[in-house]
Amino acid sequence: MNIILIGPPGAGKGTQADYLVKKFGLVQLSTGDMCRAAMKENSNLGKQVRSIVDSGDLVPDEIMIEMISERIEKADCQNGFILDGFPRNIPQAKGLDTMLSQKAFTIDHVIAFSVDSDILLDRIRNRISQTPPEQRRKDDNEDTLKYRLKVYEEQTEPLLPFYSNQGILTKIDGMLSVDAVSIRLESILEG
Repeated sequence: MNIILIGPPGAGKGTQADYLVKKFGLVQLSTGDMCRAAMKENSNLGKQVRSIVDSGDLVPDEIMIEMISERIEKADCQNGFILDGFPRNIPQAKGLDTMLSQKAFTIDHVIAFSVDSDILLDRIRNRISQTPPEQRRKDDNEDTLKYRLKVYEEQTEPLLPFYSNQGILTKIDGMLSVDAVSIRLESILEG
């Protein structure tokens, strides 16, 4: 079973990915982790990624897709994988689809977490007020969250009709409790 999780920052994708890993024996594929692993391996691809990252540029889509392609071939992905944070836009989704079809892989489910932006902003304000300044994450501020929500809306939300047209999209209310979301996810994947 291969899954893509989509949702704005703070929607609970990471929490639910952890749940799915434990419940279904899937592998969570993080593009950041894959980049770090490729650089550590010092393969040709790893050297290419290191050069790009060291220059401060973003890793191009075709290289990300190549890394995913190599990663899903590994034995631990035999039961399936979860992509969280990729694809982020239509060109990435099309590139991913092309690569997967060449390998005779499919995406079985795309789960989109719907959230209320105002509640997310309230959550971050609350977290900031309760966290000492020295313990806050760099991106733990209202302006950063507003920017990331805008980027999500402009670049990633168009993936919803893209995957809906493929018949693999299911939306979940990300504002439910963690346990309620997990139960809903489980019923979708087992159903």
